[in-house]
Amino acid sequence: MPTTGTTTPATTPAVTPASAPAPAAVPRGLAGVVVTDTALGDVRGAEGFYHYRQYSAVELAQKRGFEDVWYLMFHGELPDAARRAEFTERTARLRRLPEDVRAALPVIAGASARSGPLAGLRTALSLFGASAGLRPLYDIDADERRTDALAACAAVPTMLTALYRLGRGLEPVEPRDDLPHAANYLYMLTGSEPDPERARAIERYLISTIDHGFNASTFTARVIASTGADLAAALVGAVGALSGPLHGGAPSRALDTLDAIGTVDRIDPWIRERVGAGDRIMGFGHPVYRTEDPRSRMLREIAESFGGPLTDFAVQVESRVEAILAELKPGRELHTNVEFYAGVVMELCGLPRAMFTPTFAAARVVGWSANILEQAEDSKIIRPAARYVGPPPPQPVPAG
Repeated sequence: MPTTGTTTPATTPAVTPASAPAPAAVPRGLAGVVVTDTALGDVRGAEGFYHYRQYSAVELAQKRGFEDVWYLMFHGELPDAARRAEFTERTARLRRLPEDVRAALPVIAGASARSGPLAGLRTALSLFGASAGLRPLYDIDADERRTDALAACAAVPTMLTALYRLGRGLEPVEPRDDLPHAANYLYMLTGSEPDPERARAIERYLISTIDHGFNASTFTARVIASTGADLAAALVGAVGALSGPLHGGAPSRALDTLDAIGTVDRIDPWIRERVGAGDRIMGFGHPVYRTEDPRSRMLREIAESFGGPLTDFAVQVESRVEAILAELKPGRELHTNVEFYAGVVMELCGLPRAMFTPTFAAARVVGWSANILEQAEDSKIIRPAARYVGPPPPQPVPAG
């Protein structure tokens, strides 16, 4: 309680930079900073290797289906035949959207027509979370969290394909329970059942992009999850991070590079001009890999299995770009990353370029969700510090 009489005004002692403890140096972008433990997987950039749980991600893409790897990320083990059948049936039933979300999609598609399906997904996911009554992760147990995650992962491809079609004046295509995840995705996008070769090519791409360490969108999802927010909130944040061109916007841009070069005789002058101007060559270089990106290697093999002029030209461009970059930027390992051949494979499989990054999101939502579930087991909020470098406070506030 305050007392009467004379009081001494409180003063705030000035804290100068010299008197404050010097924080440790932190690399830009938190590169290499370990922020937590995870059992979901890792990227070993020096080796050109990454894994989901205890298995090579590329080997999983070569030997298993999408539902198997989804199960692995959520449950920590690959399913046997009975569990695969049960999981596939369960997730297929979850593909249909709540009626109020379906009713809102035309408005969302119209509002996001210029920005594209990924922008619309942010709004649709938020509405989905509210419609489904998703509760804060902090307030629910592991089983309910996993149930919420399964529903969201199954619904995202339906939302993305519907938003794309509505944005072009087409009716959405309802999902089919009898098709596997990847084939159903292509069916909802095009309205036609895909041939097995193209469905399998897209399935392998989807598996290869489910997770990839603590990239920007995955870390964003975990930060939001650490607050105890609901699963949809964490996924919306992840989608927002993915929408940045430096993260998920490169597959179509890498294909645009092939279009801009046009012919074999233009490869060298085009690349030299761009490198000389300090421009980034989309589809080349990676913040983690110091050798060939294993995802790019696998996708190149898929592209070469299709063959054709686009694949031949892409292989020639890759060879010349790597040679020129080695010449002009000696000592730096700059190889194709996943986006370069991802664009080629998706183009060969008939996906429109506007759906390249959304297709990435249709796979990565499983990885985001697995990370959200893991983060929700830790009640500690992620709250890093920043180093203040502005004018020393406190300074007198000038009179207005």
